[in-house]
This record gives sequence, C-alpha cells and structure tokens, in this order.
Amino acid sequence: MARSDRLFDLLTLLRDGQTHTADRLARRLGVSTRTLYRDMETLAASGVPVQGTRGTGYRLAQVTTLPPLSLTEAEVEALNLGLAIAAQVADPALRTATDSLTEKLDAVLPQTAVAQRDAWKFAASPFADRARGFAHMPTVRAAITARQKLHITYTDRNGTVTSRTIRPLHMEYFARIWTLTAWCETANAHRDFRLDHISAAQALPELFTDEAGKTLADYIRA
Repeated sequence: MARSDRLFDLLTLLRDGQTHTADRLARRLGVSTRTLYRDMETLAASGVPVQGTRGTGYRLAQVTTLPPLSLTEAEVEALNLGLAIAAQVADPALRTATDSLTEKLDAVLPQTAVAQRDAWKFAASPFADRARGFAHMPTVRAAITARQKLHITYTDRNGTVTSRTIRPLHMEYFARIWTLTAWCETANAHRDFRLDHISAAQALPELFTDEAGKTLADYIRA
C-alpha cells in the first residue's frame, strides 16, 4: 500500500473523534507500532490536528478559531501554504476568492510573512499530489448542484483504472484530502472517491432524482 493511501486510511480511522491506541491503529493498518508512530508524526508535521496522550492514544482535535486573530510564525506558514494550494484551483470563483483574501492579508501581514508564500509553492507533503483533483472541482460542483450524472475515470490505490458512471452527492475537504461521496451505478453502491485519484470527469446529459437507498441521507445512516 502506498504511504499516502495508508495515511488516508489512518485519518479515516481517526475521523470518528474517538481516542485510539497506537497498537489498535497499527493492527488495523497492518503495520508495526514504530511505523504508526512515524505516520502520526508525519500527519502532525503536515498540519493535521492530531492529539496524542501517552498511555491513552491518539485522536483528532476539534478546533474552531474566530477573529480577532494573533498568528504565530508557524500559523502564518500554514496560512501561506493554504493560499498556495488554493491558487491552483481551477474553479474561477475559488480563485477569485483566493486573490481577494491574499490582497487583504498582504495589507496586514508583515512583509517577511507575505514573502514566505512563494516558498510554499514547492512544499513537500504526504498528500502533495492532491492538487491533481482541483481541475475537476468545477465539473463536480456543478454536477452536484444540477443533480447531473458524471462519467469518471478513477485510479484506485492498487493502480487499477476503471470507468464509472456516478451520481455525485457531496464533496468534502477533510485533513487535506478532497473526497466525493456518490452513488456509483457501476458498483451499485455508495462510494467515496478521492478527487486526486480522478483523472477525467465528464458531465452526462442525464439527470438523477432521489431514489430510496441511493441518497446522501441513506449513506450517512448506513
């Protein structure tokens, strides 16, 4: 299993908000506890809000920040990284919002902090390839709004490439990964797709309506 896939699986396990011991997480992922410790350090270093307590385990912190803000140097760096990533999004509305936000921040941030943004453009990350999915975001978002079926080309974690017809239901950003929840007509089941694993997305002329067992609410209840 590729390391980025293992890290994504680790985040999925932690997503329930509960505390998990290192031994349990290592067993679920099929790795040693030493590897698990390294993975947790990698997630923490990349900005994922992981909390670890000796003898208890790991969990994801639920953090909400409201203005006014006083940013540390590390927080400014994280902000710059986010702007560098958002600047790659193909969605015109999001790019416009990014440019507007950048101008506002430039007006209040120290010049040294503003200059750090360019340094992040080539930053390494355990999910550095996630920007590949940005190009499909406008198509996916429009299809969700219009309730329009999509034909996608998807590469799974084993490197297998498949073509699927899906009903896009919900797009979510979680711990640096964009995922698309959909009803997959090819598999006849709900599926979560990582946007960075979608190599092509085409809107089909066919619209869809709610059907029992195929809605987002059905997926959440499952």
